[in-house]
Amino acid sequence: METKCMCCPRRCGAVRSRERGRCGETDTIRIARAAPHMWEEPPVSGQNGSGTVFFSGCSLRCIFCQNHEIAVSHIGRDVSAEELTEIMLRLQSDGVHNINLVTASHFTVQLVPVLQRAKQSGLHIPILWNSSGYELPETLRMLDGLIDIYLPDFKYLNAQTAAEYSAAPDYPETAKAALAEMVRQCGAPQLDPQTGLMQRGVQVRHLVLPGHAQESRQVLWYLYQTYGNDIGYSIMNQYTPMPQMKEHPLLSRRVTEQEYGHVVQYARRIGIENAFTQEGESACESFIPEFSGQS
Repeated sequence: METKCMCCPRRCGAVRSRERGRCGETDTIRIARAAPHMWEEPPVSGQNGSGTVFFSGCSLRCIFCQNHEIAVSHIGRDVSAEELTEIMLRLQSDGVHNINLVTASHFTVQLVPVLQRAKQSGLHIPILWNSSGYELPETLRMLDGLIDIYLPDFKYLNAQTAAEYSAAPDYPETAKAALAEMVRQCGAPQLDPQTGLMQRGVQVRHLVLPGHAQESRQVLWYLYQTYGNDIGYSIMNQYTPMPQMKEHPLLSRRVTEQEYGHVVQYARRIGIENAFTQEGESACESFIPEFSGQS
């Protein structure tokens, strides 16, 4: 019997054993890159880097995507479950602090047995799920007990913005439900007291977009009213206009220092403590004392 893919909020129903889904991928795992990465939040990257595995394809495909070639499946190679297990174990032997699965949601079904096998084969460092936040709780539940750290985006709180930029007017409500499931599984960020490295928990990222500082404040207000300081926050200013955005009235420019500064000031004012901000394109400041000095 052919299985129709319903694992993401698109629910495209593709039979991925013989065709590509809305994500652009078949049921064969494809990766675009696997290597240590130094530019995540300091408790994630640490001194040796985060062992990132970038997966090809994406079910969200924002029009301003910074990883466009990967998201539209132009880059990547097929890997077997056995090879992916070996890649993760090799990254661990290289000394990375965690295994960072980037945009892997559309391969959740395939990854569950891979992660189980990797743990049985000696993978003992934290496994991190790095996603757009556009996920189904029932799919995330398949990962319960396998993922130690969730690093989701929370992009929009306005359905119209989500529809225009990601063709996903359901993004706000979907991301709310997904985040609730992530928090249920992993809870507040837990750091190793000796190293300051994140061992477990949820760290939510929000990218400030040009012309959308007000919506950024709304996102932060929702998150703080719902979770307080029981989640980590990353307020990012790294938006870079891609070539396809050169004619867009808002997204053709970078975020101004004033826009970003107002969002950060707002976060402080409402009481957010457990957060990272950025200068340039890397996390450099923490509102939490024990995080400082790790950039």
